[in-house]
Amino acid sequence: MRRSRWLAAAGLLTTLALSGCSNDAGPGGEPATSAAAAPEGAGTYSVITHGAAGDSFWDVVKNGAEAAGRQYGASVTYQGDGDPARQSQLIDQAVSQKVDGIVVSLANPDALKESIGKAVAARIPVVTINSGVAASKEFGAITHVGQSEDVAGRGAGEKLKADGVKKLLCVIHEAGNIGLDQRCNGATEGLGGTVERLQVDVSNLADATSKITAKLQTDTAIDGVLALNPAVAVAARDAIADGGSKARLATFDLSADVVAAIQDGEILFAVDQQQYLQGWLPITFLHLHKTNLNTVGGGLPVNTGPGFVTKDTAAQVAKLAEGGTR
Repeated sequence: MRRSRWLAAAGLLTTLALSGCSNDAGPGGEPATSAAAAPEGAGTYSVITHGAAGDSFWDVVKNGAEAAGRQYGASVTYQGDGDPARQSQLIDQAVSQKVDGIVVSLANPDALKESIGKAVAARIPVVTINSGVAASKEFGAITHVGQSEDVAGRGAGEKLKADGVKKLLCVIHEAGNIGLDQRCNGATEGLGGTVERLQVDVSNLADATSKITAKLQTDTAIDGVLALNPAVAVAARDAIADGGSKARLATFDLSADVVAAIQDGEILFAVDQQQYLQGWLPITFLHLHKTNLNTVGGGLPVNTGPGFVTKDTAAQVAKLAEGGTR
């Protein structure tokens, strides 16, 4: 059994080498929690993110983490909360429970620095994911798994420029999330044209649609919209239709609705950070660290993106999404 597990882990890492965000609390404001049970004595790992289970993006992260836990016979608990103070408390709880490793997203790094420091001081290995790559090494994490938001934004801007966009609206859906600012910054660099920002609330999509519609009607020079979240992308699609705009639309991240809209030609492309890997790989890395004292990345992040889903690949991705892995 031990040999088969090692072979599976080795195969996964070989594949990686060859191949190169909304947030809501659960009902009543409590963090959504799920756990994959494991045999007594196996590793215990806590995944603490700023996105709750039940969100289309974070559900895929959770699926990846729990699948890895099953693969290695480890116990994996997923907890998500958009409140940085609550996320910090969850890290503290994991430290007090003496888990074998912690996976955490850093949408608001400063708010989590102290709690992560406690984990590191307790000799609990930490892997950061999704957001906050710049703070990961400073905070003492053994590696970061995600995509470079600057690079991804730059790629999105370049693709929009190639499609003729000259004035872009970048829609930010979470105040204080540094990764979203990085996406817009990258898009500005890649586009080389004018980029304006619009703040909306991901928890009120009807209002988001209204704000985007109003902006497009007020400034008819805007010929491109970049959403940074799949639910906001759908809201932007409706806003473009409601406002009679001809603006081209692209987005970050996938959902069933986004994939369908790409197939229908309503969205040009989605920047895909392959969030399943942001669940699977950290548990794999922590398992290897626990059982073989391996570290991955050599001080550099492990990139899961960016990839781009276009009309040419949307049908294939849609089939994979049905299984909860894309």
